[in-house]
Amino acid sequence: MPKKDCDAHPKFPANPSRTGGRLVVASLLAHGVDAVFCVPGESYLEVLDALHDVSDRIRLIACRHEHGASNMAEAYAKLTGKPGVCMATRGPGACNAAIGAHTAFQDSTPMILLIGQVARPNIGREAFQEVDFRRMFAPLAKRVEQIDDSGQVPEIMARAFHDAVSGRPGPVVLALPEDMLRETTGAPDVGPFKPTHAEPDAADMEAMMKLLAKSRRPVAMLGGGGWTSQARLDIASFVEANALPVCASFRCNDLPDNRHPCYIGEMGISPDPALVRRIKDSDLLLAVGARLGEKTTQGYTLIGCPTPEQTLIHVYPSAEELGRVFHPNLAIHSAMAGFAAAAAGLKPIAGRQWRRWTEEARNDYIKNFEPPASGGPLDLGRVMVELDKMLPADAVITVDAGNFSGWPQRFLTFGGGRRMLGATSGAMGYGVPAAVASMIADPKRCAVGMVGDGGFAMTGQELATAALYGVAPIILVFNNRMYGAIRMHQERRHPGRVIGTDLYDIDFAALAEAYGAHGERVKKTEDFAPAFSRARASGKPALIELRYDPDIINTRTTLSAVRAAALHPSAS
Repeated sequence: MPKKDCDAHPKFPANPSRTGGRLVVASLLAHGVDAVFCVPGESYLEVLDALHDVSDRIRLIACRHEHGASNMAEAYAKLTGKPGVCMATRGPGACNAAIGAHTAFQDSTPMILLIGQVARPNIGREAFQEVDFRRMFAPLAKRVEQIDDSGQVPEIMARAFHDAVSGRPGPVVLALPEDMLRETTGAPDVGPFKPTHAEPDAADMEAMMKLLAKSRRPVAMLGGGGWTSQARLDIASFVEANALPVCASFRCNDLPDNRHPCYIGEMGISPDPALVRRIKDSDLLLAVGARLGEKTTQGYTLIGCPTPEQTLIHVYPSAEELGRVFHPNLAIHSAMAGFAAAAAGLKPIAGRQWRRWTEEARNDYIKNFEPPASGGPLDLGRVMVELDKMLPADAVITVDAGNFSGWPQRFLTFGGGRRMLGATSGAMGYGVPAAVASMIADPKRCAVGMVGDGGFAMTGQELATAALYGVAPIILVFNNRMYGAIRMHQERRHPGRVIGTDLYDIDFAALAEAYGAHGERVKKTEDFAPAFSRARASGKPALIELRYDPDIINTRTTLSAVRAAALHPSAS
């Protein structure tokens, strides 16, 4: 295929007169983009046309809904370490894509969201599908900008990529007026972007080790975004050298290697009570990359707010976050890669007087990892144990929002080469698109998406996207015929007054086949492993519906017990 004028890179001569749409695509090439997720719209036809000429270098993944497209871009970024790119049309398309942008913001994931906009002369007239994107996305993104001059496309695109990856990573939103995309200019290209990251000060690293040396009951916590493969190895080396007990913040289970004797669990929804007590009893908390948000801190009660009882060392890539909620004894402004490398090079603390403390914490984790008998024909804990044995060491597990997520988060192991992708924003509809994006990023890697029946109904149609592009994720639908998390809260606060949380009983296996996927339904524990083997062997996208007793509301209790405790609090 002959190279076209949108190929803006040193080896391709730039056309002195290119449209704004072609400059957008030239900028994507200059910044190393190899995949774009979208729902096509007439407001950015010029960008789509320019992408046609470079389809051998940028894959355009047309999705079934902007909610799915933006989640795919977010998941793609988490796996590749490069900014994920999503395109959506103006108005309704942008509203749908906002969910993925918010996920990227709360998960500190680099992302570029390109949105078509009405023609410049019509802005302010409430033209067809017009939205003021600067106002709409202001709380959902690191920066929002509208490109009103085609000559500024290379400059503003370069700034967007720089901002998305620098400091605390996150989403940047660019609005593209449709007439600007048709406007020609002789603007030169700019790229590739160069991220700017803070490095830890040597004095801060020395101060950290002095505080650690005084500790008797330390706990390290890893979380947040911006972790490279090398940073994971470096922080593991530091943890191991100092025999530090290490846990993960909410839905960051894969940052520490769960098989390591220093790993002690995850601080998320329904965490191990023993882990919660241990952190409360600790005399030092080293939080690296974790924002210490509401879910991780159990509603800001895990440690004292604003002044923790234990010594708090907080390492974070954004200076604005340090001291925002919790006041640390030592704040270290640093990106994860720089901090981890510096920590790995430090001399271990002599004596490591907390060895027994670490061993006890690890024993608590191992006890929590053993699933209790559920009493039903389908024991989800045992299913997860079987799945853990069957998964490759480099598998990707994607997790949607809902109570069901407690089973994979508690009973699957992560770390090493195995990844877990989940939205800390708690937005439903993440699991299926993220699994599809995982296989688009690496079709040879096994990707398993975990989703409830409610979440699947939001973005499950992206199975058709997987079929279209020839990738084969396996989706496990946890079907209890209700919005389980909300039902649990209803029973806790208003026992017996159930409303709005029942769901129609969909035949998910049949629906999967309609999307061109392999579909099965599992009702018994012993039937799961054979069904999973058949799903992998099918060579197609696959769905396994797990039908379980609605009373089994999470890994630790039942709806009946929640209701009884609410009705008779003195008895509980």
